[in-house]
Amino acid sequence: MDIAGEFLGIPTGNICDMMDNREGAMDEAMKPLHHSFRLAGRALTVECFPGDNLTIHKAITVAKPGDVLVIDCKGYMKAGVFGEIFASSCRKRGIAGAVINGCCRDKHDLIEMNFPVFALGVNPNGTVKERLGKINEPVLICGRMVRACDIIVGDADGVIVIPSENAEEILKKSTVKKEKEAEWLRLIEEKNLTTADLLNLYEKF
Repeated sequence: MDIAGEFLGIPTGNICDMMDNREGAMDEAMKPLHHSFRLAGRALTVECFPGDNLTIHKAITVAKPGDVLVIDCKGYMKAGVFGEIFASSCRKRGIAGAVINGCCRDKHDLIEMNFPVFALGVNPNGTVKERLGKINEPVLICGRMVRACDIIVGDADGVIVIPSENAEEILKKSTVKKEKEAEWLRLIEEKNLTTADLLNLYEKF
């Protein structure tokens, strides 16, 4: 398994805690269409012209299984660039999900088919297919620079970007963090400990 898949199931909060300055998330405007959506995979970046989804069509033809389409529509909110047909094609090709700096459409269908999409919003307006943008060039989305093959992890809390060169170290640390918090939950339940007990915070009060 590619290391990207090993992040699936680790809460994004645990991962962010192990990154520089405890930060790694896109701005809070980037949200899943449904709270149950989770994804983890390598970024395939797609830079579109606003209102034009031609580049997404090309990106799906070159994507590898496990990739996440990171689609930069420059925050364009007047049309849905990605919907059920795209998602069905992505699923057949093993694409793990999509993160859209803009809007999608067919929200009900995307949720019913359980294809993870994270976007700024939903808009049923259509798009043109006229101008080809760039694929696998760095894009700046919601405050985070995303490069091809960076690791994208998303859950109900949002989307984080893990630089590929730091992935192994962050995976190890965030796995330990997840296990530690599981132990804290056990101690809270069984020993009636507080967070002040667990973190030894009394001297700071």
